[in-house]
Parts: sequence; structure tokens; C-alpha cells
Amino acid sequence: MQRKLLDILACPVDKQSPLQLREFESKGEVVVSGVLVCTKCNRYYPITDEIPVMLPDSLRSMKEDLAFLARWKDGLPQDVVYGGKPWSLGSGTGEAKEKVTQ
Repeated sequence: MQRKLLDILACPVDKQSPLQLREFESKGEVVVSGVLVCTKCNRYYPITDEIPVMLPDSLRSMKEDLAFLARWKDGLPQDVVYGGKPWSLGSGTGEAKEKVTQ
């Protein structure tokens, strides 16, 4: 994702802009992996392989989101890891949490 996109991206749920960017890997002005966080509704949008995944809650994969949180939890704000929307490591069922840690 080009960093300059931050100027035009908004949360698809509440239209909040700008979104907070956390980078995990970048190449020049391109964010390869990271996360966009809406500070208004506490939703997070993973950036994977340079693509921000900004889907509405109903189209998101709980399994993929929980795996993303588990992989990057040390670099994410704790309120996103344990209270982010639509899924968090604190809101999943015991079964969902177990799938992530295996």
C-alpha cells in the first residue's frame, strides 16, 4: 500500500479519517505488511502483501483476522489485540483462540 493512500482512506463502517497506520514491513514508500486502525470504532484493517483489506465485518474471515492478530500481537496496540473489531483475541470463543495458537 502506498503511504500516500492514507490521505484518502477512511473506515468503511463509520467513515473516520485519517486511519492510524502501524507498519510491520515496508519497502521505501510502500507498506508491505501492517495494519490500519480506526480510532473511532476500534476496527482494524490488515495490510497483507501491500493490500489493505478493508472489508465490512460481514465479509471478513474470523479465522484470518485471528491469525493476523496472533502473528502481529507484539506490534499492535493492546486495545486492538484484545478489544478490536470485528474480532479480537479477547472476544473469540475458546475454540477460535485454540485454532490460532495451533
